[in-house]
Amino acid sequence: MPLPPMMESSPTMAKEMVVRHHLLPGPRRTAHNMSSSSLRKRSDASLVQKVPCTALRALLANLNEVLLGTKLFLLFPAVLLAVAATFLHFGQVWVFVLSLIGLVPLAERLSFLTEQIAFYTGPTVGGLLNATFGNVTEVIIALFALRDGKIQVVKCSLLGSILSNLLLVLGTSLFLGGVANLGAGQPYDRKQADVNTGLLILGVLCHWLPLMLRYAVISGEHAVVSGDYAALDLSRACSIVMLLAYLAYLFFQLKTHRQIFEPQEVEEDDDDLVVSEDEPVLRFSSAMIWLALMTLVTALLSEYVVSTIEAASESWELSVSFISIILLPIVGNAAEHAGAVIFALKNKLDITLGVSLGSATQISMFVVPLSVVVAWTMGIPMDLDFNLLETGSLFLAILVTAFTLQEGESHYLKGLLLLLCYAVIGVCFFVIRRRADDNNDGVHLDVGVASSSTNTDAS
Repeated sequence: MPLPPMMESSPTMAKEMVVRHHLLPGPRRTAHNMSSSSLRKRSDASLVQKVPCTALRALLANLNEVLLGTKLFLLFPAVLLAVAATFLHFGQVWVFVLSLIGLVPLAERLSFLTEQIAFYTGPTVGGLLNATFGNVTEVIIALFALRDGKIQVVKCSLLGSILSNLLLVLGTSLFLGGVANLGAGQPYDRKQADVNTGLLILGVLCHWLPLMLRYAVISGEHAVVSGDYAALDLSRACSIVMLLAYLAYLFFQLKTHRQIFEPQEVEEDDDDLVVSEDEPVLRFSSAMIWLALMTLVTALLSEYVVSTIEAASESWELSVSFISIILLPIVGNAAEHAGAVIFALKNKLDITLGVSLGSATQISMFVVPLSVVVAWTMGIPMDLDFNLLETGSLFLAILVTAFTLQEGESHYLKGLLLLLCYAVIGVCFFVIRRRADDNNDGVHLDVGVASSSTNTDAS
């Protein structure tokens, strides 16, 4: 077995990696792994091998693999520019935009590094790493927003990620895949889709219950024991149930029914769309260090995004809700979304469904309840009541997606319908404005001049 270039400079390291590679099975190729690998490229190590110093050669080999081993490497300067814009006071809008752009390659590199670590930990731990770091950007943004007390930003950004995966990503993939494969069938395995949609329905039920409880108490139909904290207590209980369901889902996915989630095998093409890795290119210690570093940089840019979102909202005259629900998910998950579309063009819809539905399920059943539990420990009253418009949009998105995927075969019209649903929801959140005196416990919407004038005439 040939050794990666960076291993040749250290016989001890090479021996260690070869032994561990043979003792442990390689990481199971998940849909998320394959989606990210579609944006990778083979780095040229010929110049690195000419460096005489062994330590410097190993360092350059690491930099070559981590920073240049992706087709998104041109976006890495945005990370440095975002930091520079912060310290040089270029303006909060510039910091917001550059931070969003910088998060795109970081998300793809986090997926690459977790896959490298999985070579040493085995497929089960590797799957848990993917379950943890698959949506690390959303988790970090949510934690910083909670720290600043921006509960609505947390709710809207997580809701937007789910809607984006279900309608925008899946819709774009099915539409473009259908156009590119008009003369061919587009089958997919319904079993994975059924599992994910079932969990998503459970998740939206946990969102509906606090909402319905609030309206039932206001209308006087029911009385509650815990008073003003009834919805909060119910949300925390539902969050624990959702986390337990997610743990059961991981056991189902990684142990008992892992064959359902095995992606289709994809052969490498001449255009190098997919870079498959049969052996690690980084040492375990190097991968861990890079993973910690990339996570810290992601946390830094996420903090910039949270702290400057109001400035961007005022500058662009867009509501924070619209930016959080529409713009943040589109940019933050651009790398993963691009991978899903690429595999749809190659008529590998099982991988596309694994990416879009898997991400939506992970956010709905893990990130959202985790945010509620973390807020609970911080003494912050975040609940699962996402308000009527947001929860209704989520329910209808899941319903439309479930009906779209019930046949086991796709065509471009299904993708177009999902995209149109996303467009309508986007317009809805574009026209609403939250009042400046809103707090996190209630939402009041101004829906236009017409309604204001009607109320004035009525008075």
